This record gives sequence, C-alpha cells and structure tokens, in this order.
Amino acid sequence: MTEAAPITVDVVSDVMCPWCYIGKRRLEAALRKVPQLNVLVRWHPFQLDATLPAAGKDRQQYLSDKFGGLERAGAVYSQIRAAGKEEGIDFAFEDIKLSPNTLDCHRLILWSRDDDLQDEVVERLFKAYFLDGEDLTKSSTLVRISKEAGMQYDLVEQLLETETDLDKVVAQIRNAQESGITGVPCFIIDGRFVLAGAEKAETLAAALLHAEETRSNPQAAALQ
Repeated sequence: MTEAAPITVDVVSDVMCPWCYIGKRRLEAALRKVPQLNVLVRWHPFQLDATLPAAGKDRQQYLSDKFGGLERAGAVYSQIRAAGKEEGIDFAFEDIKLSPNTLDCHRLILWSRDDDLQDEVVERLFKAYFLDGEDLTKSSTLVRISKEAGMQYDLVEQLLETETDLDKVVAQIRNAQESGITGVPCFIIDGRFVLAGAEKAETLAAALLHAEETRSNPQAAALQ
C-alpha cells in the first residue's frame, strides 16, 4: 500500500514582511499541534514593493513614504512589535537601515528547495533582517546565510552574479498576483484551502485537520 502524499502548505511571503515572520512562527506552532499529519511546507515569492531599487531604499524614508509620515508608521509597527513578542520574536525595527528589493532573497529561497533547506534559509533571512538589521541587498550577506544553512555557498555566490532564475521568480510573483493574492502571508493548504494573513496557530491547525479529513471523506468538504 502506497503512503499518502503529504498535505502541502504553500506559503506565499516576502522576506521584508514582518507579518510573514509572525506567520511562520504560527505555522510552526500549528504543526506542533498536529504531529500525526504528514505536512510538506513550501515557500513561494511575493514582493510587497516591487518598485524598490536593487540597492534598496533608506528605511526611514521608505516608511515615511508608505505610511504618510513616521508617526503613523511608528503606530503601525508598535502593534506588529507586540504581535511578534507573543510569538517569541523580538523585532529590532530600529536597527533596520535599508528596505531591500527582495528578488535575490527569493532566488536564494528557490535554490534552497533542491537541498530541502527552504525553511532554514527563510528563517535565517527573517532573522538577519528583523533581528540583526542586516542589509539583504548585499550578496555577501546572502552567501553567508546560504553557507550557514548548509547550501553550496560557492555556487550561490556565482549564481548571484548572474540573472539566473530571476525571470522565474518574477513569473511566480506575477502568478500569485494573478491568482488573487494581494497581501502576505498567504497559506494555501493542500492546494484547496486558502488562508490569507498571519492566522493564529489554532486556525492553521484546524485547517490542516480539515484538509486531512476531506481527503479521505469528500462528503465532509461538501458539507462546509
């Protein structure tokens, strides 16, 4: 008897999105609630701001432009900071000097899939940006992260100097937008159920259980 395919969780996210970091923590908590399920998590790209230059933009200027002033931005981010603390994330927004264009980060995440290191790379990118205030536009930062994650960092270094898979990442982002995704994180469970936003762990766990139940009992899906 062949083993059933895992329940997939396709996470559409952006490295510079604090709610995506919070969503990752909540997904991890959800998975701990359903250890009996075989779940495969895959990460997909999105850009909160595709207009950012390759060299990034001054963080304070970016926030001021986006929210119509730093005071409003501060109010928004104080709420995000509080939500992060609930999930064990100690956001250090004050240490972030640059808002990056994240296409190269997404290329790194794409390449890490073949080594089954996506989760590790995504975690390190979030940490580098939100906790350590690192510049994610620098190839040296991404190469170091790839090395720490266990990737072939010398190959990564070579690939970052080219446009390898840039068109693929851009196409994936466009596909996400065309499918109706306007904000992240977005969780697509088993290719059938979509949860938009950083849902609580309990909600994500319930969705995973529902996906498992409706796989073996299609009538349960029809009753929803």
